[in-house]
Amino acid sequence: MSDSLSLLQLYVEWGADEALSPFPVDRLATPQAKPPPPIQREADKGHHFSHQPPSPASGPARRAPARPAPPPSAATMAERAAADARACAARATTVEELHAAMAAFGHCALRDTATHTVAPQGRPGAHVMVVGEAPDADEDRSGVAFCGETGRLTDRMFGSIGLSRDHLFLAPVIAWRPPGGRPPSAMELKSCLPFLQRLIVLARPRRLILMGNIPVALLTGERITAARARGRWRDITVPPNLSETGNNSGTAHVIPALPMRHAQQLRASPTARRDAWKDMLELRKTLQEDGYNHDA
Repeated sequence: MSDSLSLLQLYVEWGADEALSPFPVDRLATPQAKPPPPIQREADKGHHFSHQPPSPASGPARRAPARPAPPPSAATMAERAAADARACAARATTVEELHAAMAAFGHCALRDTATHTVAPQGRPGAHVMVVGEAPDADEDRSGVAFCGETGRLTDRMFGSIGLSRDHLFLAPVIAWRPPGGRPPSAMELKSCLPFLQRLIVLARPRRLILMGNIPVALLTGERITAARARGRWRDITVPPNLSETGNNSGTAHVIPALPMRHAQQLRASPTARRDAWKDMLELRKTLQEDGYNHDA
């Protein structure tokens, strides 16, 4: 083995750079001189015909191959998806039509990884609409918003001030559960926002409850948590092209919203439960000022 390696090393030192030649090459021999070019005969001097191909300078100019267009950026794709979502959402005139449009919407990858397109629950026209976080595993399996443990905790929260599900309209902030329960990305939320805004218009609530960090940040447009935003009402504006049924009148839809902690956060600490109770009292006081009677 050592002799073979020594021989290969010797070949490299001699300048061997081709190992697959079928004939041995004597690199120590003097290279042969190239034969001189053929002498042009006198009879051929008068002819202009040449067998040589024309030089690039004398031939027609060659057009450089067109470069392929660069792929659209992620931001551009998100803008296109949001525009398509606005167009689809604006055509829906009922909650059922909107849910069907969302189930057929192919510009959000979450639809293909989720088990169900989660449907809102409750009666359109209810005085209070509750917007929760992205669907959890129970909601994804059943296709029903606010079910399982989240639903039971939510029922207890609103039941403490005398409101049952019959008095509420409940919906998740997006209709699909992200894989593994991860938080939805900013681009995913942007492409789904028009559906939520249109749902608010079609549900016709007088008041909005934003339960959780994602609904608060998405609908207020502020980088703020539910814990910091809670305690006071904020106006939420729906764009004009989503605020009217059947046409675009250019009139935006404004609705007051109360941020609060999500029901799942009540297990975090006594402070979270105390904040939730204060928000429930604020909601009850506001409903009384509105003249709302849930027993009617």
